[in-house]
Amino acid sequence: MAPLIPISNHKKTKIIATVGPACSSKENLLSLVKAGVNVFRLNFSHSSHDVHKEVIDNILEINEKYQVHIGILADLQGPKLRIGKMENDGMQIKPGDILTFTNKECLGNMDHIYMSYELFPTDVEVGERVMVDDGKIVLDVIETNKKNKVKLKVLYGEFLSSNKGVNLPDTIISQPSLTEKDLEDLDFILTQRVNWIALSFVRQGKDITDLQRRIKAKDHFAKVIAKIEKPEAIKNLKSIIKATDAIMIARGDLGVELPMQELPGLQKMIIAKCIEKSKPVIVATQMMESMITNPSPTRAEVTDVANAVLDGADAVMLSAETSVGKHPVLVVEAMNKIISHAETQYEMHGKRSKPDPTSSTYLSDVLCLNAPKIAEEISAKAILGLTVNGYTAFKISSYRPNCKIYIFSDKAYMLSTLSLVWGVSPYLYTKFTTTDETIEDLNNILKDEGEISEGDIVVNTGSMPLHKRFRTNMLKITVVE
Repeated sequence: MAPLIPISNHKKTKIIATVGPACSSKENLLSLVKAGVNVFRLNFSHSSHDVHKEVIDNILEINEKYQVHIGILADLQGPKLRIGKMENDGMQIKPGDILTFTNKECLGNMDHIYMSYELFPTDVEVGERVMVDDGKIVLDVIETNKKNKVKLKVLYGEFLSSNKGVNLPDTIISQPSLTEKDLEDLDFILTQRVNWIALSFVRQGKDITDLQRRIKAKDHFAKVIAKIEKPEAIKNLKSIIKATDAIMIARGDLGVELPMQELPGLQKMIIAKCIEKSKPVIVATQMMESMITNPSPTRAEVTDVANAVLDGADAVMLSAETSVGKHPVLVVEAMNKIISHAETQYEMHGKRSKPDPTSSTYLSDVLCLNAPKIAEEISAKAILGLTVNGYTAFKISSYRPNCKIYIFSDKAYMLSTLSLVWGVSPYLYTKFTTTDETIEDLNNILKDEGEISEGDIVVNTGSMPLHKRFRTNMLKITVVE
């Protein structure tokens, strides 16, 4: 059934908006949905569980009342490293100064500065770089007692203030991806109807499988997003993509920990690999940063968003622009316009996903990946599919077909999950009789809503017999009557 409110839902690249004080009310969330938001991100680095629950309840109410399928992404903080409070809230520094970081809490000054990571003295080695405040301050490790103190030489920087983030681009940190705070947050998240859980500072595939195991133990349906923001993750990218359900290119920390000139090429490479492996991929951080205060983006930001679309990203993400910015609705509207125009010039490049003969899903993969190929060859208006766990949608979407993709499921939470996936328009369907009757029913639903017309050619995928809910094993070419 079509949504009851006018929504900018014709774009294929999806918009994720971070919720914060600037947009957390039900009215503001609804305005963002109307402007084109497909998924809301809850940042668990901020706010209480009660505040997050209120936002979740508001989103679910909007979904039910207006018959939309907006997704919910819970973003875990991960092992975020920070220095502590400083005397007078900060101090002047200059190149050549020697600072001492300690894992014992104290008020910071030139003699000692608290560093929140307890194992910092153990993990760090002489000669490694330490970046503070998004790289504005660069330090060189000159000594560590491997217990509680590290001496560092200032290479660049002028002012060190309280509670600034710390990046360790050269250090293999031993702290697990899931911190004590993350585990507490996860216990809450897994009581809520959240579609995606993002894991911060992923370093290897087993970080993902550990989280997936915890989700499965709670019998929850959430899928996992691996945030790529450390050099170690780039080295282990193959295993991470294989293990995870989706990838987020978190350009903030990644851009600090790696040479900045490498970031554009890495973005393109990661997107290409995700498409090849049928894994949704998100481009995040500073996409429309100037619109935190300004009513329009810079030309560089317009180009950045457009390039993410042209690279083939499933979704682009807004952070402070919507959470604390002055113009959250204007930001989404501007991003929507950029996406819509860029998509008129989008052409699939790179390798498409190929069925793996050794995979347990091989036969279904062959069909799902050939459905868009056939649709392209016969100039089909649309591809229609049925899904239980979203797998069919991921596969068909990864081909990046020119025609529209309509995915039907009887699970409302799955439709909200698919709101993040490129090109997919999710529809609730609970009838399920025979395969032929269901295909006719789905075609008629889209015809009644004006999505397809008499004489259009569509490609239907599904499973036979329908009631057994097998993996996709059937394809039919239909001329709409």
